[in-house]
Amino acid sequence: MTRLAPQTQKQIPRRRAATALALATLACLQALPAPGQAQTQAQAPAANAGSVVITGSPVQRLAAQAPYAISVISAEALQSAGPMINLSEALVQVPGLVVNNRSNYAQDLQISARGFGARAGFGVRGLRLYADGIPATGPDGQGQVSHFDIAGAQRVEVLRGPFSVLYGNSSGGVIAIFSAVPTRQQWDAAVDIGSFGLRQLRAGVAAPLGQGFDLRASASQMQIDGFRPQSAAKKGTAQARLGWRGERDTVSLVLNHLDQPADDPLGLTREQFQLGPNQTADVATQYDTRKNTRQTQLGASWLHRFDEGALRDSQLAVYSGDRSVAQWLAIPPATQTNVRHGGGVIAFDRRYSGADARLRWAWPAAGLDLVAGATLEQQRDARKGFENYTGTVANPVLGTTGRLRRDETNRAETRDLYAQGEWALNPAFSATLGVRSGRVELSAADAFLSNGDDSGALAFSYTNPVLGLRWQAAPGLQVYASLARGFESPTLGELAYRADGTGGFNTALKAQGSRQGEVGLKWRAGSVNLEATAFQVNASDEIAVATNAGGRSAFQNVGRTLRRGLELGAGWRPAGPLRAQVSLGVLDATYRDSFRVCAAVPCTAPTVAVPPGGRIAGAPRGNAWAEVVWADAHWGEWGVEMRATGRVAVNDRNTDFAAGYALGALRWSKAVPLGQGSSLTWLLRVDNLFDREHAGSVIVNDANGRVFEPGAPRSVLLALRLTGGF
Repeated sequence: MTRLAPQTQKQIPRRRAATALALATLACLQALPAPGQAQTQAQAPAANAGSVVITGSPVQRLAAQAPYAISVISAEALQSAGPMINLSEALVQVPGLVVNNRSNYAQDLQISARGFGARAGFGVRGLRLYADGIPATGPDGQGQVSHFDIAGAQRVEVLRGPFSVLYGNSSGGVIAIFSAVPTRQQWDAAVDIGSFGLRQLRAGVAAPLGQGFDLRASASQMQIDGFRPQSAAKKGTAQARLGWRGERDTVSLVLNHLDQPADDPLGLTREQFQLGPNQTADVATQYDTRKNTRQTQLGASWLHRFDEGALRDSQLAVYSGDRSVAQWLAIPPATQTNVRHGGGVIAFDRRYSGADARLRWAWPAAGLDLVAGATLEQQRDARKGFENYTGTVANPVLGTTGRLRRDETNRAETRDLYAQGEWALNPAFSATLGVRSGRVELSAADAFLSNGDDSGALAFSYTNPVLGLRWQAAPGLQVYASLARGFESPTLGELAYRADGTGGFNTALKAQGSRQGEVGLKWRAGSVNLEATAFQVNASDEIAVATNAGGRSAFQNVGRTLRRGLELGAGWRPAGPLRAQVSLGVLDATYRDSFRVCAAVPCTAPTVAVPPGGRIAGAPRGNAWAEVVWADAHWGEWGVEMRATGRVAVNDRNTDFAAGYALGALRWSKAVPLGQGSSLTWLLRVDNLFDREHAGSVIVNDANGRVFEPGAPRSVLLALRLTGGF
C-alpha cells in the first residue's frame, strides 16, 4: 500500500500522578483476556469442540449448560458455508445476530446483535471481537474482523446478552474465534474458484513437535473481480501459532499478517438502486475510490496451573500490533476548498497493544469458582488527511494524493478491573455475579492548525455489574435469567468534530448506557434441541449523527431507546441421514424520545424533528435461517439452506427502507480418501439460488443518500481441499 509520512506528535498535558501510578501498576500486572476469554485454545479439548464454550464463564462448560445466550459455530459449519473468507458465510446461523456482507472489501462486515452495532457505517461497532484471546476491538470500541483466520478455526463463539458487559467498553455482544490445536502431523492445501472472478489459494501445516511443542502455520491469497464495477479486491494473509505445554504450564505465541488492497464501489441512491443494483455510481470510477489495509500483530499467553490450595491457575496475555490504512474518497475538489475540510484521502498508522492478567480460585466443597483480573489497552493513531486530487480545482487530476489537509495524533486507552464468581447453591441451582469497572481516555493532538485547532481530550468511567441465575428444572432442561448494566463510549471518529463547526473535541457527546435483561431456556431430549431467549434493553443517551457539513460528521445523543425481542434456535439430529436446523430472531428497536436531525448536506444544525417511536436505523425487525441436510457415505452431503431478513430503516427519520428479502442456497460436499492418511474434499455451493435482487446492507444515515449496498447475485463456488499426513 502507499505509505504516508508519519505524523509529528503534539504533546498533550500529562495525567495526574495517581493515574500514572495506576497505569504502572496495571502494566506490571500485564493482564489477560476478559472473563471467559481466559482459557487458551491449548486447553480446549479437540473432541466435541463445537459444544464446549469458555466465553462468558470462569471455566470451560458445555454450551447447553451456560446460563446465557451463546452459540457455537463448529469448524465443520465454517468449512461448508463458503470459501472461508468472511464470517458472514456461517454466522448467519446464530439466532438474532445480523452479519451482512457488504460485497465491498474496502469496508468491513456489518455486524449487530440486538441492535448494538447497527449504526456503524464502517468497521464493527458495539461488539467486542477476539481472535485467540487477542482483542480485535480497539479501546474506543471500533473493531475489524478482516484478519480472522476462518480456515484454521476450531470454532467461533458468539455471546449475546447481559453477560457480554463483562468484556468492557462497547460490548453489546462478543464474537470470539479460536484456532485449532494440532493433534497430528498434517499438511493441507486448498483451491477455491467462484463467480465474479473469485480465486483463492491456501496452504498450511500443523504438527506436534515433541517435548510439548506444537506448531500451526498457514497462508492464503485471494483475488476477486466483484460483480460491480470498481469492486475488485485482493487479500493476502499469513498466520502462525507456536504452542508449548508442560506439566503445569501452557504457553502460546500467535502471529498474523494481513495485506488487503480493495476498490470501493460505494453505495447507491434509491434511484440508482432501482435502475440496476449491480451498477456502480460514476463517482466511484471517476475518483478511483479504494482502500489499502495492512496489519501485523503478535500475541503471547502463559497459563500456570497450581497443584494445591484454592488458587487453581494464573494467566498472563500480552499483544502488540500495527495497522495502516489509506482510503481515497469521492469528495469533489470544490467541497475541499472549505478551510475546515480534512481532505478526500484518509490515512493513518496505528500502533496498539494490550495486556490482561487474571487469577482463578475454586472451592469445590462450597461450589464456588472465582476469577479476578486487570486489563490495559491502548492505541495511537498518526492520522493524516490529503486532498484527493492534484492540479487545480478547475482542472483536477482525480483519485490521486494531493496536499496535506489534516495532521493529528489520536490516542485511546482503557484500564479495567474485573471479577466474576459462580456459586453452585445445589445440584439444580447456581448463581453468577460479575462486575467490571474501567476508564476510557480519548484524545486528539492537532498539528495542522491552519484550519483551526481540533485538539481535545475526554474521559469516561463505568462500572458494569451482571447477575445471572440458572435452574436445572429437569434432565435436559435448563432455565436462566440475567440482568446487567452496559456502557458504550463514543469512538475517536465520533468525538472528532463539534456540531457547531468550531474546533476541538465534541465534549458535549456523552457515553451511551444501557440496562439489559434476558430470560431463556435450553432443552435437550434425544435428537432434538431447543433454545429460546427473550430480552429487553433500555438504553440512554443513544449516539446518532447530528450534522454533516464541510466534509465533517458530528454526532449527538438522542435520548432513550428500547430494544426487545425473541431469539429461537432448534436442531434435529437423528441417527439417520437427515438433520435439520433453524434459527430466528425478532427485534423491536425504537427511539423513545424525540430529537432533531439534518435533512440533507450541507447541514450546520439539525432542523428536522424525529418523533418518538421510530425504528433504529440499520436494525432489521427480524431475520431467520434454516437448513435441511442429507448425508450419505457414498453420495456425500447435500444441503438446502434458506435465509431471510426483514426490511431495514436506512436513516433515523425512517423516510426510506431497504426491502426485506429471502435467499436460497444449495450445497454438496464429499470427502474422498486417497490413502496413507490423505483425503480430497469437494465443496460445490450455489448461493442466492433464485438470483434475487436485494440490498445486502445499508450505510446508515449516509449524508449523500448513497445508502444501499447491493447483495451479490447468484454465485457458484467450487472448492477443492486436500489434506495429508507426513
